[in-house]
Amino acid sequence: MTITTALIFTLVIPLVGAIAISQLKRYENLRDGATLVTALCLFAVNVYLFVNRDLITDEANFTLVEPIDGLAIAFSLNSFGLLFALVASGLWIATSIYAIGYMRAHHEKHQTRFFTLFAVAIFGVMAVAYSDNLFTLFLFYEFLTVSTYPLVTHSGTQAAKRGGRTYIFILMGTSILFFLPAMIITWFTAGTLDFVQGGILQGKLDSAALLPLLLLFILGISKAGVMPFHKWLPAAMVAPTPVSALLHAVAVVKAGVFSVVKIVVFIFGTDFINDVHANDWLIYLPAITILAASLIALTKDNLKERLAYSTVSQLSYIVLGAMLANKYAIIGASMHIAMHAFAKIALFFAAGAILVTMHKTKVSELSGLGKRMPFTFTVFTIGTLSIIGLPFFGGMWSKWYLLSGALDYQSISITYWFVLSTLAISSMLNIYYLLSIPMKGFFGASDGNTSIQEAPTACLIGMAIPTLFTLYLFFDPSIFYVLSAAIAP
Repeated sequence: MTITTALIFTLVIPLVGAIAISQLKRYENLRDGATLVTALCLFAVNVYLFVNRDLITDEANFTLVEPIDGLAIAFSLNSFGLLFALVASGLWIATSIYAIGYMRAHHEKHQTRFFTLFAVAIFGVMAVAYSDNLFTLFLFYEFLTVSTYPLVTHSGTQAAKRGGRTYIFILMGTSILFFLPAMIITWFTAGTLDFVQGGILQGKLDSAALLPLLLLFILGISKAGVMPFHKWLPAAMVAPTPVSALLHAVAVVKAGVFSVVKIVVFIFGTDFINDVHANDWLIYLPAITILAASLIALTKDNLKERLAYSTVSQLSYIVLGAMLANKYAIIGASMHIAMHAFAKIALFFAAGAILVTMHKTKVSELSGLGKRMPFTFTVFTIGTLSIIGLPFFGGMWSKWYLLSGALDYQSISITYWFVLSTLAISSMLNIYYLLSIPMKGFFGASDGNTSIQEAPTACLIGMAIPTLFTLYLFFDPSIFYVLSAAIAP
């Protein structure tokens, strides 16, 4: 199998899987089996691409169609896209296993539609990951919004419909108002939208125009969750837990921060950004989001809402790394896409397990539940410690490189110290609003009932996979380091 053929398979497999799943409505075991087989096949192809990444050449690409001369819907293999694709396809396996147990235990309706749309959304993720130019990225960024909307409104309740309206309004609205104009300006300025190492704008874009153009991209890519366009994230928490996992760890938010990093590195170029010092001002957007979202998370008693604001904060670590625009910061931002994904999906899985088993949704209701659900609360603890960035958990390495990038930042002193203070304060806030949850579960007063009661086996297996990887990635982060370092300036 050639590299190009494998690349095509990454797009074809989830689409074929979606068709097969949709036709198995009456045979739920076969339907769920088709979901798992599709996820495994997609991951296997991405692993093949990783193993053979040394064979990547300029010919490892293909064009689907070219509607305008020089403006094609095209896909290519590159290290950064491979990182995103590996994370998304790998976690699709864990999410599928978990979702099978969750959807059945929770007696969710329209399960076939759910699994079908999930596969379609993963197709969108693969298309974003392997996009060869900004035009292709934009198209499938929007496709991902549309394809996940029915998942957000899956339950059909009034709350789900309200959450869905917020979701689609913010994501589509910011794309039309900011992302699309930014792309058009880039096209007319550079004469191309191809992703090129080092960027395409230096020498073509006036230095004074860099800051407003980059700001348009950041505001337009609201999937990255930078304030003030972050409200869609907590609004989408009305969706079933597997959808929350898809939104917050596998697909949507990661497509957002992936797009930000890719545009910084391959459209603007880090040298151009540093020469103009545009990041001296833009750094404040993600930094303020990190702190503000952490403070809001402290006030949320609903468990999924607290995790949602935690995601808003953690995403801005990645955007902050992109804005720092130096080698270590880009490595840290890229690695955090992976490290946060494994840890955060474990947290959402644990929250879903608590809902399915104990029917609890609020942090204030979790006192003593760790004694009855020791596995679930252990998973939550490991995910929490990784997000905080402590040793022996994968999240330590991405936080380490982000801190190294902040220390390496050459700028006016007030910005330098503000960034360092943000990283320090936010880490302490992480400890308070996340670690307090398993502490309450394990050491809080209980109702006296100590009988063990865990979620269905499929849920436990799904929870175990990202948790084990979170531990493994501390001892061997080389997979994601190698792919991240390949795009670092």
